[in-house]
Amino acid sequence: MNLGEKLTEGKTKIVYAHPNDPTLAIIIHKDGISAGDGARRHIIPGKGALSGRTTANVFTMLNHAGVATHFVAAPEPTVMIVRRCVMIPLEVVNRRIATGSYIRRHPDVAEGTRFDPPLLEFFLKDDARHDPQISPEEIVAQGIASADEVEQLASESRRVFLLIEEAWAAQDIVLCDLKIEFGRDASGALVVADVIDNDSWRIWPGGMKERMLDKQVYRNMPVVTDDGLEQVRRLYEEVAHRTDAWVNR
Repeated sequence: MNLGEKLTEGKTKIVYAHPNDPTLAIIIHKDGISAGDGARRHIIPGKGALSGRTTANVFTMLNHAGVATHFVAAPEPTVMIVRRCVMIPLEVVNRRIATGSYIRRHPDVAEGTRFDPPLLEFFLKDDARHDPQISPEEIVAQGIASADEVEQLASESRRVFLLIEEAWAAQDIVLCDLKIEFGRDASGALVVADVIDNDSWRIWPGGMKERMLDKQVYRNMPVVTDDGLEQVRRLYEEVAHRTDAWVNR
């Protein structure tokens, strides 16, 4: 499809202006996968299409549930048309199960501890500083978002978490945690933006960590081999297939 000027490029996607509508943008999903703030990087042929399919399924479900998102359409597996936003440089994380970086930062908390309600954390998007955690007060003090917006980020991110948690629970899969991002649309309203795919969460079938289906499998590899990358691709394919059910029910 026709593309406008390139606006930005990250490790897993490229964002272009829409050639005909200044209120829209086009996201192209790439085949890259990375970990450790980009210290580990590989290409998995077909991953972009699988990530795009998962993201389109998630955003379609959220739109149908009345969540404000930037998603408009996905005309091709690797292509997503979205409302153009100014991104807020935060990762908003909700945690149901203590695992991953949380237990490294809180060694007194046992892995598998359940948070009810989900635990909310904010992280500043800054690869050079390894995305440091940031408090709501610091977010306001640094002018990243207003106090009212921080409350909205908290409430909307929890709403998104609970919707996705319910969808996974219907397949006997535990959503351990979820990382999402927000932007401001042309009117200044907050919307869920960026992507939500198999890089965005930890999911454990039957609540069993050893059966994980997500990007953590790639992170955990002591050495990355071609067979290992194919294993990751198959997991992403399974997750894309499973999320198809969220929009076909």
